[in-house]
Amino acid sequence: MALRTAKFSNGWWVVTSKNSETSALLSASAVREKAQRIFALAKADGLAHFRLDLARLPAVAAIVAEVTRQAYPTLDVPFHARWRHFTHAGRDRWAELDAATPWASPAERARAAFDLVIVSVLLDAGAGAAWRYVDPLNGIAIGRSEGLALASFDMWAAGAFSDDPANPLRADAARLASLTVETLAEGFQVGPANPLDGLEGRVSLLNVLGRALLADSAMPDAGGHARPGALFDVLGKGRSTLPASEILAAVLRHFGPIWPSRLSLHGVPLGDTWRHPLLEDGSATGALVPFHKLSQWLSYSLIEPLQAAGITVSAIDGLTGLAEYRNGGLFLDGGVIVPKDAAILAAEHKPDSTVIIEWRALTVALLDGIAPLVRAALGVAETDFPLARVLEGGTWATGRRLARERRADGSPPLRIVSDGTVF
Repeated sequence: MALRTAKFSNGWWVVTSKNSETSALLSASAVREKAQRIFALAKADGLAHFRLDLARLPAVAAIVAEVTRQAYPTLDVPFHARWRHFTHAGRDRWAELDAATPWASPAERARAAFDLVIVSVLLDAGAGAAWRYVDPLNGIAIGRSEGLALASFDMWAAGAFSDDPANPLRADAARLASLTVETLAEGFQVGPANPLDGLEGRVSLLNVLGRALLADSAMPDAGGHARPGALFDVLGKGRSTLPASEILAAVLRHFGPIWPSRLSLHGVPLGDTWRHPLLEDGSATGALVPFHKLSQWLSYSLIEPLQAAGITVSAIDGLTGLAEYRNGGLFLDGGVIVPKDAAILAAEHKPDSTVIIEWRALTVALLDGIAPLVRAALGVAETDFPLARVLEGGTWATGRRLARERRADGSPPLRIVSDGTVF
């Protein structure tokens, strides 16, 4: 059944068709449903690369609970979001800047927060083991996701993504569209001795984001400026409550075209969606396995600025766990996901390989499975401790801890060929 929609383009309303099966793949519910199908195959020992040892899951949950209590003794755990990474060496950079800025309105504060976090999340693919960012405030070198967060924050705060020198705390579409590799390399302190995986891919992603915003009639802000922060106006206009799944739907609708050309269906790009032959059933979507990792990471990260602007975000568990290498590493290093051939741990794998697709799908399913065990160990209720808190407390940090215990460089247990746009 085709869904007919209309969009404004070059002064004309253009009627387009989008198949409902395509729309269904662009959702968190599809991520869960396909992950559960892979999980069912694994439980029947039907996967090509992995089997499960579910008897080890309670022990892993106990470690996650321990890590959570160590980090948050009162169990006042925030949501898993990019905002956590803007705190370094005891200083919350966003909170400090926020308090010192005379925002014109709560809405403009929210747009600025959207600008920052959208750009920062899109720059948050795996950095590689060698790259470090030296924090200008304290001289401490920090790598991986936290380093990427600080680098992107500092660039944003300095006006590197703004077209208006008098208003640096923003990201403008035209500036993103023209950003160069040299500019990002300078801001991220990249050089021969400090290489960053996927540098060109990150720049390309921001360039395409800028062009997509300029072409999207829904994305100028209240002042008519095309910017990522205009998504706040799209989501918040006339609303007091917003289900989290609708945040993801808007992110995929407006930012979906920015992802590199991979799979598409009925002319619609499917983003972080891959094909696994074991799910083939003769239908157009049977073998397709979506994850939407960066889009969901972004959706989680948009919850707090929406809440600060007075919008209640509901049904947060409508989003899924994130299919990335820290959560996935938790289950591999914890012995829940077991390679059938140890050789795959030494080889490099592209994101479209069945090894990576299976690993990511099992990660999503196992995050749903471990969450109630973690809550039970902590003595908290699901209503008070949604999956977003389990992730933050939580599974991501424990995945990193196990990686550091097992490998000197803290790298993930599987070697991933990253282009800067998936992990």
